[in-house]
Amino acid sequence: MKIPLVDLTRQYEHIKYEIDQKIQEVLESGIFIAGENVRLFEEEFSRFCDVKYGIAVASGSDALALSLKALGIKKGDEVITSANTFIATLDAVSHNQAIPVLVDIESETYNIDTSKIEEKISDKTKAVIPVHLYGHPVDMDPVRERAESYGLYVVEDACQAHGAEYKDLKVGGLSDCACFSFYPSKNLGAYGDGGIVVTNNEEIAQSIMALRNYGESTKYHHSLIGYNSRLDEIQAAVLRVKLRHLYEWIEARRKNAKNYSQLLHEVPEVTVPIEKDHAKHVYHLYVIRSKRRKTLRDYLYSKGVSTQIHYPIPTHLQKAYEPLGLKEGMYPHTEQCAKEVLSLPMFPELTAQEIECVCESIRSFFKKA
Repeated sequence: MKIPLVDLTRQYEHIKYEIDQKIQEVLESGIFIAGENVRLFEEEFSRFCDVKYGIAVASGSDALALSLKALGIKKGDEVITSANTFIATLDAVSHNQAIPVLVDIESETYNIDTSKIEEKISDKTKAVIPVHLYGHPVDMDPVRERAESYGLYVVEDACQAHGAEYKDLKVGGLSDCACFSFYPSKNLGAYGDGGIVVTNNEEIAQSIMALRNYGESTKYHHSLIGYNSRLDEIQAAVLRVKLRHLYEWIEARRKNAKNYSQLLHEVPEVTVPIEKDHAKHVYHLYVIRSKRRKTLRDYLYSKGVSTQIHYPIPTHLQKAYEPLGLKEGMYPHTEQCAKEVLSLPMFPELTAQEIECVCESIRSFFKKA
């Protein structure tokens, strides 16, 4: 049995009629940029997040970079974020000529260690970006308390956390603004790139609306030096269809995760993900840990099971960030995580039989050891 890490074709087959109909409507309308689908999707997704405003952009990376720009982050400013994240989080800071300041993670959820944020704050610190990694929300109360004490902005990187909850509140409404990615494999994915910024702050919303469209306030009136970062009508139409199914897909992911954890809990060599009491995990990824990751991954590959490593090289050890002068050993939990994490197949349409097959292969590997 071949078991993919993600299979988007199964999802398409399930919603094929709805998707094809919506795309056909866009093609027949002849309107491909800044049409009704974008406007309606912004309204629908912001309502999903329980916030006032949604501003659709070209990618999750742009959502992060434009959010920082709208908040006035500039050259020489410092922005605190997690050492354990995809490089796009740091890139957004760098694109604003600011300096990313990294904090190690706590080893249970792989999210930023909130107890270590304060020691990283300096006179140059202007913002904090907590990253809801893998779909598990950060413990946001300590983040917001530190930010309020020091007058810092908070920007949620929720690119992997559509629908996740913290103390029964949706991620996205827990900060000055929040950023989501609609990369195809995300819990809510487009058929191409896309992203959105959500916020309750009208001034931030207006600024990002201008920045995404050449800094334009009204037609041919450019109040800012802006960018071309717009979500197109076809992607918005696709996302509107998919958003209607998102709660169902989240519950399927959570059911799959529970199934995995029950089948693997008696394998002592494997650490399964946890869900903190304050959190609703949406399992964009189902990530286990093993000290024998390489040989386990090779074994699973031989059994037809696809896996992935998120992320094998920590951000502070990437060549692009050598100028920060950060060395191996400075973020021990992040570095240990990078050596041990392994993402197993996870998508809503994954079957119980496939999960059993994956887990049986893992159990078999450790029995042979």
